[in-house]
Amino acid sequence: MSEFDFPNHEGAPRAVPGAMPLPEYLTTLNDAQRQAVETLDGPVLVLAGAGTGKTRVLTTRLAHLLSMRRAFPSQLLAVTFTNKAALEMRERLEKMIGASTEGMWLGTFHSVAARILRRHAEVVGLKQNFTILDTDDQLRLMKQIVQDAGFDEKSVPARSLLGAIERWKDRGLTPDKAGAKDRADLARGKAVDLYRAYQDRLLQVNAADFGDLLLHNLTIFSTRDDILADYQRRFRYILVDEYQDTNVSQYLWLRLLAQQHKNLCCVGDDDQSIYSWRGAEIGNILRFEKDFTGAKIVRLEQNYRSTPPILAAASGLIARNAGRLGKTLWTSSEGGDKVVLKPLWDGIEEARWVGDEIEAMQHKGQRLGQIAILVRTGSQTREFEERFITLGLPYRVVGGPRFYERQEIRDAIAYLRLVHQPADDLAFERIVNVPRRGIGSSTEEALHVLARTARMPLTEAAAKLVASDELKPAARRSLGDFLARLDHWREIARSLPHTELAARILEESGYTDMLQADKSPDAPGRLENLKELVTAVAEFENLEGFLDHVSLVMENTERGAGEMISLMTLHGAKGLEFDIVFLPGWEEGLFPNKRSLDENGVPGLEEERRLAYVGLTRARKRAFISYAANRRFYGQWQPTMPSRFVEELPPDEVAVMAEPDLPVRARGRFSEFDSGDSWPRTRVMAPRSFKAPLIEGRATRIAEPIPPETGKYRCGDRVFHQKFGYGTVGAVSDDKLSIDFDKAGSKMVIANFVTKADADGRIG
Repeated sequence: MSEFDFPNHEGAPRAVPGAMPLPEYLTTLNDAQRQAVETLDGPVLVLAGAGTGKTRVLTTRLAHLLSMRRAFPSQLLAVTFTNKAALEMRERLEKMIGASTEGMWLGTFHSVAARILRRHAEVVGLKQNFTILDTDDQLRLMKQIVQDAGFDEKSVPARSLLGAIERWKDRGLTPDKAGAKDRADLARGKAVDLYRAYQDRLLQVNAADFGDLLLHNLTIFSTRDDILADYQRRFRYILVDEYQDTNVSQYLWLRLLAQQHKNLCCVGDDDQSIYSWRGAEIGNILRFEKDFTGAKIVRLEQNYRSTPPILAAASGLIARNAGRLGKTLWTSSEGGDKVVLKPLWDGIEEARWVGDEIEAMQHKGQRLGQIAILVRTGSQTREFEERFITLGLPYRVVGGPRFYERQEIRDAIAYLRLVHQPADDLAFERIVNVPRRGIGSSTEEALHVLARTARMPLTEAAAKLVASDELKPAARRSLGDFLARLDHWREIARSLPHTELAARILEESGYTDMLQADKSPDAPGRLENLKELVTAVAEFENLEGFLDHVSLVMENTERGAGEMISLMTLHGAKGLEFDIVFLPGWEEGLFPNKRSLDENGVPGLEEERRLAYVGLTRARKRAFISYAANRRFYGQWQPTMPSRFVEELPPDEVAVMAEPDLPVRARGRFSEFDSGDSWPRTRVMAPRSFKAPLIEGRATRIAEPIPPETGKYRCGDRVFHQKFGYGTVGAVSDDKLSIDFDKAGSKMVIANFVTKADADGRIG
């Protein structure tokens, strides 16, 4: 029998002193990694920075526990967040120990919780063969609950209710514990009652959703001390991956299971906690020492991924966060290019620059599969996708469909197609009842029957049915209203600019309202995609030109094999790494994201900064940050300000890159440049007091470019504002001033609201 084939019983195996020499797996670890592996007793928090060998430490710790005979495989519990991570850990462990890991409790939180729940399902009113519902099944069930309660699906969207229930379950709250005032704005204050009805219906059909798996575990442990005690005895050692991403339910679950032996080892990085929007609670990792008495913290800071400049830039940026335990990444490697900072005129120019840089890299032998563009929001991918298609650069959108393949974009384009071409039956079928307007399957069937027999488009068939008594009055009114809207949009299309037409259609169709009422986490992103679609429409002379362009784009987006550029959001990039990383759109309002700041304040800002840290640390060799001076929103050009994160980058790690004919005005730490300077293609700064450079100049594609500074105020003027106090003018745009206030930070204000100060700082 192998030394790893322990019998499955409750007693712990005894260590055999001197039986084995120092295992080879320990000799390959650095000092901090070895400390994390060998500290076996009591609670341990391993703060594992990006690229510091987190998975290696977890796997080696499991191997060490087995090799030291501290526990049988069945007495080890290791939980991860993804099946991929669990599979990778198991494969590495089996290779390391040369034996099977059968019997070990190694899996995701949900898979382990489901295993426990099936053993004790009757405690919560389920049978052992209960079904775990997917999202579609949950939606169907919730729609039944809403209907049975007498609510209209439009006024109480099932998806919004499920989102609220998911958050309650993330916090370990059953219907009896959920506060009535929490989400009082939903379902006319009846959200908790609907939550209770939903849970009752789940029991009736012998089913559970994913949130229930942990929630039911907590109920079992809190009502059956004997069951809890059994698992507390069983799990002598507990290991947790990505602890910074745990929610309240997961934290409570772990804390209960670890109470007897207290051998809980959590591996995570407080600087990479970026999922609060889906329930992650960063406080779990920040208060680890308080929650688990006698806890030891081990910091993994030696990075094996990135170059020194990239690590220094990332560490300097994240150091601005107050809510962190603190660590500084370093590497034993030397050299490496500085982080490139690229100011650009607008988003179109940004996409063109990224495409040109990638083409140049490709010609020098750089693999496209090792290049990534990481954006803050999904709507940012469009300009890059279109540029890559133009250049013939293969790409893939990781974690979601390409821009023009997204559901909301396809729906919106169907509206535009139907307005432009009334005989477009495919477009008619897609949006005749989107959003829902009471046009059911029987009405649609009648439409198709008439269209086939009379050999006419569905639009004409609909008009004939509305003028007849073939349909029920409610269906006839709904269909008639839909046709009237189509006629109205076609009428105003003759005089209204196509950009405004697109925006009007999305508003008046109810599509925008539908997404605004949707409280699911992805709804804001879908709204941003619609805004980006309107921006795309504005880049063409007319609606027909845009629709032709979309058809050509869709024709040329066949996925092929081979090397492809990765295009994804910063959230989707966590855990990945690439040789080259582009980080576009570092502008205030876009990144940090305005919605995140408005909804969450300082915690939201710190999470946005953690996203920036994650983005930088995905790069192994080179990182490029860019921002534009202008962005088009709903077809209108608007000036933008560089992200505060640009200003927070350590200046010694940054190189500024600009076109020879693009004048850049510097302020603050780039003070060696005056407003008339033209920057060379690449120039490494010797900064003093670093602030983001602002771009000036003209672009022929913009009808009303931002003019150079004129009028009463100039860059460098000292001014006084009644609310913000004294400050220095950093940029002038028409009657607006960008001012760096001494105490209030950078603000954009109207010139009429400030007073110029004299040389001594006095105001007149």
